[in-house]
Amino acid sequence: MKFKLRNLKLTRRLIMKSVELLMQEHRIIELGLAVLENIADRLEQGESVPVDKIISLLDFFRVFADKCHHAKEEKALFPKLETKGIPHEGGPIGVMLNEHEKGRILQQQMRQALSDPLEAKNRQNFVSSAREYITLLRQHIWKEDNVLFQMAKQLFNKSDDRELIETFESYEQEQIGKHAHEHYHKLVYELEAEFLLHHNN
Repeated sequence: MKFKLRNLKLTRRLIMKSVELLMQEHRIIELGLAVLENIADRLEQGESVPVDKIISLLDFFRVFADKCHHAKEEKALFPKLETKGIPHEGGPIGVMLNEHEKGRILQQQMRQALSDPLEAKNRQNFVSSAREYITLLRQHIWKEDNVLFQMAKQLFNKSDDRELIETFESYEQEQIGKHAHEHYHKLVYELEAEFLLHHNN
């Protein structure tokens, strides 16, 4: 499905901090996806990967990407866009919601495959689900960064922006804890160092 900005004017240059925060989170999620891709490559080549590292990465996706990032979109950003005339059904919001749900299913499939990671079929299932998840989220992030978030930048005013930031902050503290961001940033950087930086040296 192709998205268009249609008649939205592109002249407004207000910096939407709420949108920028979500885009910054996308960069962290993309780093996690790069680690997952490296793990999938290693497993496909028959290499051994510590299961606890994979579990930690899946926890990052479950809590940071889904319970934190996607939930803020679903509970705050998308409803705010609807008040500005962006339809829930038959438009980009509906597509994003469907992709969020598909991502949750793929996460569950990866976790199920780890029940017996030494079993060849489980390794294959993990790799297959991981690659599908990587493709899904990379495309999903591109659509949000380049289409949906651009709509938000044109439609929201400073009051909308402040309201979203306040909602984001209160939601994070209630649902995942005050220091969860720092914890998961640190986790994904450590995994990057182990699986990407050291591996490439």
